[in-house]
Amino acid sequence: MRSPRQQPRVSWLGIKRRVYTFALFLALLAFLLTLTSLSRFYSQTSSSFTVDAFAALLTAGDTHSVGDSTVDRVIAKIVSQLENLRERPAVSPQYDRKLRHERDGQIAFLTEILGLVVSLKESPQPVRRDAPTTSQGAQHPLSRGERSHHELVEYFLVEEIRKYVKAKPNRLGKQNFMGANGTFASIGHACFAMKEELEEYMDYDVGDFCKDDWKQAQRLMVHGCDPLPRRRCFAAAPKLYTRPRPIADSLWNYPDDRNVLWSHYKCKSFACLARNATGKGFFKCSECFNLTHHELPRWMSYSYVDPARNSTADFLIEEVLEVKPGEIRVGLDYSVGTGSFAARMREFNVTVVSATINLGAPFSETIALRGLVPLYVTVNQRLPFFDNTLDMIHTTRFLDGWIDFVLLDFVLYDWDRVLRPGGLLWIDSFFCHTGDLEDYLEAFEVLRYKKHRWTVVPKVDKAGKEVFFSALLEKPPRPL
Repeated sequence: MRSPRQQPRVSWLGIKRRVYTFALFLALLAFLLTLTSLSRFYSQTSSSFTVDAFAALLTAGDTHSVGDSTVDRVIAKIVSQLENLRERPAVSPQYDRKLRHERDGQIAFLTEILGLVVSLKESPQPVRRDAPTTSQGAQHPLSRGERSHHELVEYFLVEEIRKYVKAKPNRLGKQNFMGANGTFASIGHACFAMKEELEEYMDYDVGDFCKDDWKQAQRLMVHGCDPLPRRRCFAAAPKLYTRPRPIADSLWNYPDDRNVLWSHYKCKSFACLARNATGKGFFKCSECFNLTHHELPRWMSYSYVDPARNSTADFLIEEVLEVKPGEIRVGLDYSVGTGSFAARMREFNVTVVSATINLGAPFSETIALRGLVPLYVTVNQRLPFFDNTLDMIHTTRFLDGWIDFVLLDFVLYDWDRVLRPGGLLWIDSFFCHTGDLEDYLEAFEVLRYKKHRWTVVPKVDKAGKEVFFSALLEKPPRPL
C-alpha cells in the first residue's frame, strides 16, 4: 500500500506525460499544416522540378536500350491521360475556380513529359568526339559540346533565363514546318560575362509590367549580349499616348511629345532635341532632330563644296537613282539618324528600313512616329535579311574612323551578302584620320565593286587632319 507521501509524485508524473503528449500532437499538426501549405504554394512549380528529374532519369543511361514497345506504351498512356484531362467536364462554377489551375498544371506537366519521351525515342544515340559520324540525322550542336546544354542552363540563377534558354521539344515529338524537332532559343555569348546584369534584367514578375529598363537592355546589347532573351512582361508605355499624325503630315513635322517615354533622356521634348545647344544627352547626329533647317535640305542640295577642289562629299538622291533608273525599290539605311533619308527616299517611291539604336535620344521612336520603319540593331548583329534581297544600302555618320578594321570587314561582307547583284552601296561622308585613309579605302576596295562615284574631300574643321570619303559602288553578279 502506497504511503501518502508518494501520491503527489505520481500525479505530477501523469501531468507531465499528458503535457508531452499534447505537445507532440501539436507538433505533428503543425507539420501536416506546413506540408499542406507548401504543396499548395508550389503546385504550379512542382511539375517543372519533376520534369527535370524525369529528364535526368531518361538521359542518365542509354535510352535506346529500352524496348520500343515499352516506350510506345508509355507514350500511349500519357496521351490517354491528357485526353481524359482535357475532356473532363466542369461540374460547377466552384469546380472551375478551385481546380482549373491544378488541371492546367497537370496538362502542362504531362505534355512536357510526353515531348521528352518522344524526342528521346526518335533522337539518335549520343556521338562521342572520338566516335565516327553517320550519314543519318545529326544531333543539335548543344549536345556535342564539352559542356552540356544542362550546364549552360544551370549557369544562371534567375528562373526566367533558365526557362528561356532551355531546349523546348515540339509537342508529340513531330518536326515543325521548319524541319526541327524543337526550339533552341539563343542569347549572345557576352551574356555569360554579364551574368549579374542579365539576371537583373530578367528578374521580373511574369504577366506584370516590365521595369522601365530599356537603357539597361541596350547596354547589354552594345556590349555583346545580343540577342537578348525575350521577356514575359508588358513593356512600359507613355501615360497619354495620342493618335499619330497621318503619313502625309508626319514625315517632316515633329511628333507629339506625349508619344515618347522620356524617363531616360536628358531632353524631355522634341523642341529640346531640335535646338542648337549642348548638353542634350547625345553628340552623334546632334542636329538631326532639326527637321526643318538641317534635315529637310539633305540629299536634295549640296551642304558643302570644297572651293579649292570644287568637289563635295555629298551625293544627291536624284543623281544616285539615275545610275539604276527604276531598279532601286527597297533598301537599308545603316546610320545614326531620325529617318530623314528614308523619308526622302519614300518621296521617290523607295522603301527604306532605318537601322539605329537610341544613343541618348529617342531615335527609334522618332523614326516610327514619322511613319517609317526603325530596325533596332547593333553593329554586333548579323543583318536580319536574306541573301541577295536589297537594292541599296546607305550609311552615314556611323561606321567612321573609330571602327576596327577586322570588324569593318565582317560588316562589309554582311552588307555584300544581303545586297542583290547589281545593288548599290552608298558610302556617305565616311570620315577618318588622314593617316588611316589608305587602310580604310583598301577595306572597301576588297569588295571589288564597280565604282560609279569615288571621292575624298578634306574635313574643313580639322585643318587637314581628317577627311571625308564618299562612294557609290555596285555589287558584281558573282555567279557560281
